[in-house]
Amino acid sequence: MFKRIDHIAFIVKDLAKSIYFYEEHFGFKKYYEHNVPVPEIEKIAYLKLGDTVLELIHMPNGVTNRGFHFCLESDNFDADYSRLKNAGIPVATEPHPTGAREPREKGWRRVVFEGLDGESIEFRG
Repeated sequence: MFKRIDHIAFIVKDLAKSIYFYEEHFGFKKYYEHNVPVPEIEKIAYLKLGDTVLELIHMPNGVTNRGFHFCLESDNFDADYSRLKNAGIPVATEPHPTGAREPREKGWRRVVFEGLDGESIEFRG
């Protein structure tokens, strides 16, 4: 059986700008980048945050990521929210309470920011 999601992938129009965005604002670090033999894809970069992997598919003329999202867990919700908002990252959904799927999530809130290429970046905590 499957044991976990290996990575989450989405399309970016400017690879360098997207790598910087996720490293600077969310703490990801690029660990691998390569060219691929697919005409519409220029490169693919992989970024890690703990065990979480993002695959950034560089397609300058690619489709939008509207409707796509991923969610991070925050250990300091208020500080992370303030830092991202002060950095000028657009807020798609303001902070609000979220249901606890398990006891440790009791009292958590969630917020959604807008990424550079239409992706939504949620975090909870």
